[in-house]
Amino acid sequence: EAQLILSQAVTYMACAPKSNAAYEAIGRAMGVVKATKTPPVPTHLQDAHYPGAASLGHGTGYKYAHDYPGHFADLEFMPTGLEGTVFYEPAPNPQEDRLKAYLEACWPKYYTKK
Repeated sequence: EAQLILSQAVTYMACAPKSNAAYEAIGRAMGVVKATKTPPVPTHLQDAHYPGAASLGHGTGYKYAHDYPGHFADLEFMPTGLEGTVFYEPAPNPQEDRLKAYLEACWPKYYTKK
């Protein structure tokens, strides 16, 4: 049943612009994990759907992105000590130029025009 949709997905991926920027980002992230004792996830991102979570501060300060213009909420997603760390650096190609412009608009403190 999925033959047509799988063939369309393969065709799309085969025709998509190629970049190793995501691969390099994963390598940088893995290097940080290997080199450091990774601290816990920030409390505003921790699960707040169970009894007692609120008393631990879980979910406190979380901003639901879809409640904000452009469906973007400026939150810190990195743990303490890694704030502002950027792993993904868009490669210079038309597709990633659009991603870079979006990242610069959303995260000017991390992605600045160079």
